[in-house]
Formats: sequence, structure tokens, C-alpha cells
Amino acid sequence: MESSLRELAGYRMERAREMLSASEDNLHMGQYRTALNRSYYAIFHAMRAANILEGYDSSKHSGVIAFFNKTFLKENRMERSLSQIIKDSSYLREKSDYDDFYIASKTEAELQLKNALSFVDAVESYLKQHEII
Repeated sequence: MESSLRELAGYRMERAREMLSASEDNLHMGQYRTALNRSYYAIFHAMRAANILEGYDSSKHSGVIAFFNKTFLKENRMERSLSQIIKDSSYLREKSDYDDFYIASKTEAELQLKNALSFVDAVESYLKQHEII
């Protein structure tokens, strides 16, 4: 594998960890909508880190999600249960970003952060197991 793809995967995982930290900070400040957003982006960057190893990238969130699901979850390279985390986080991110009257709760933000941590850990474990990062 090209070292540039490994570096890019590592960089994207760093961004995922950065988003987790931002989500935690937003949660502590009571900014629950922003915490939901940052947790989603942690998951998104982790998916992009894995996808790039297969030579795939997309500017569309739906493309990133579809490729990750097909390549890593449906082929049992990672736990299929991660699919529900993706679905839930995407839904909450869209609600918090685009629904003017959506009120995000502390409970939702805490659960989203917990799920994002699990997701990022799972992707990172996969990448380490395959000596990518």
C-alpha cells in the first residue's frame, strides 16, 4: 500500500479524534446540537480513513456511508452493528443542523458521543490490526 494512503488514513483518524474532543467540549458547555454534529463528523472522518485504503473518496456523505457499509460491514470486515451507529448519528446530525426547531437533549448528545467513541475505536482497531496506522 502506498505510504501516502497510509498517511492520509492516519490524518483522517486524527481528525476523527479531534472531532470527538470537540464534541465532548461542546457537551460540557451545554451546546448539544453542536456536540451531535461533532460526534457525527468523528464517525464520518473515521469512515473516510477506512475508505481511502480501498481507493475510494467522495464529497457526498451518502457516498462515503454507502461505500463503507458495502465494503467493511456487509463483507464482515468490521461489526455490522456499526451500521446502526452511522444511521443514528447521520439522522441526529441532519436534525440538529437543518431543523430550525429541533431541540437536542443532553441525553442524545451523551449517547451520540458514546457511540462515536465506539465507532472510532472500532475503525482504529481495524486499521491497527491491518498495520495501516
